[in-house]
Order: sequence, then C-alpha cells, then structure tokens
Amino acid sequence: MKTADSQGELWEVFIQSKPGQSFKHAGSIHAFDKDNAIENARDIYTRRNEGTGLWVVPSKEIIAVALNESDYFFEPATDKIYRHPTFYNLPEGVTHM
Repeated sequence: MKTADSQGELWEVFIQSKPGQSFKHAGSIHAFDKDNAIENARDIYTRRNEGTGLWVVPSKEIIAVALNESDYFFEPATDKIYRHPTFYNLPEGVTHM
C-alpha cells in the first residue's frame, strides 16, 4: 500500500536487546513490503549491535484503546470486591499478606 508521498506503509519496529528479554518499541519506518521493512529496520535500528531480535509490524495492524475511552477502560473494578482481601480471615501467626 503506497501513501500519498510514496514512502510506503508505516511499520513499527521492536528490538530485543538480549536473548530472553522483552522486545521494546524502537521507532517507526516506511516500507512497501515486509522484506523491505525488516531490512530498513535492521539498517536503521541495529547498526551498532543494539539488538539480538527484531520485529516489524504494520502500524495499521496495531489495535489501541481510543484516548476518549481510556478512562473507562482502565478504571479500577471497584464492583468486584472479591479482588480485594478485605473480608478474608487470616490464620493465626500470619501478620503480613
């Protein structure tokens, strides 16, 4: 899919610093296909051995909570009292839980 400025589709880049660690968002690139995207990401974000793993994801495929819905989406579940240990009886000898 080409954009109006012929740079290609927008892709998000995630890098893993060391094996076993989480991938972290590094930035964005433009590319016309997945092969071009992974090459561009490698050339731009891993020039100095910054990572051992690389993911590229089309930006349009990332689903996010809309800003106007974030308060509702992230508000605490106060109606679910079973999530709070206020009515549990602690056994004798247990002072901290």
